Amino acid sequence: MSTSACKLKVRNLAKNFTLHTLGGVRVHGFSGINFSLPKGQLLALSGPSGAGKSSILKTIFRSYLASSGSALFCRNDGSEVDLATCSESRILDLRRREIGFVTQFLKILPRVSALDTVARPLVEIGVEEAEAKARAEQMLRRLGIRPELFALSPLTFSGGEQQRVNIARGIIAPKELLLLDEPTASLDAKSSNTVLDMLAELKQQGIAMIAIFHDQNKIDRIADICVPVVREQ
Repeated sequence: MSTSACKLKVRNLAKNFTLHTLGGVRVHGFSGINFSLPKGQLLALSGPSGAGKSSILKTIFRSYLASSGSALFCRNDGSEVDLATCSESRILDLRRREIGFVTQFLKILPRVSALDTVARPLVEIGVEEAEAKARAEQMLRRLGIRPELFALSPLTFSGGEQQRVNIARGIIAPKELLLLDEPTASLDAKSSNTVLDMLAELKQQGIAMIAIFHDQNKIDRIADICVPVVREQ
C-alpha cells in the first residue's frame, strides 16, 4: 500500500496556557512543532515528562485551542482542514468520522459490559450487533481478557485490563488518524507486544497514527517517524 499521501501537516504549532485563577499567569506548553505524517505511518512523540507531548495530542484533537501555528488534516477527497482554526462543528464532525483519540484512561458509563464497550464503535458505523460483538470478542481474547470478564463492567477490572479494553475500543473501528497517549504504559511485556502488533496491522491498512511512548525500544520497533519534544528550561 502506498504511504506517500500526507494525512497531517503540522507547522509551527504552539500552545500556551493562561491561568486565570492565578491572575492571568501564562505557562508555556510547547512551541515550534513541525512534522508531516503520511498515511500508513506512525509518528512517535518522545521526550521527558512535562515536555508537552500529551498537550500536542490534545491540541491536534482540539481539546486545547492552539496559540499559534497550523495542523492541516488532509481528507480523502483532497481537501484540507486546519484543525487549529476550524469551527467547533467541523471538529466535532471530524472526531465522529475521521479522527480518533485513545487516552490513557478508560471512561465509560457504569454497568456497560466489556464486550458492549468494545463492540459499540462498530455498531455506530453500521455493523450488525452480532457481528460487532463477535469481532469485539476476538479482539478481547487477543488482548488477553478472560471470557468470564466479557459480561462485566471494565470499571471493575485491574488497571492493565482496563487499558487493554480501552485500546480495543479505540482501534476496533479505526479512524483515518489515530492519536494514542501512552497506549502501552500500564501493560506487561506480552500485552505490549500484542498492542504493537495491532498498531503495525493498522499501518498496513493505511491508518496514520501519532503515539506517545516512553520506551525507546518500542519507538524503534513501531515508529516510522520520531519527533523529539524538548522541555523548555
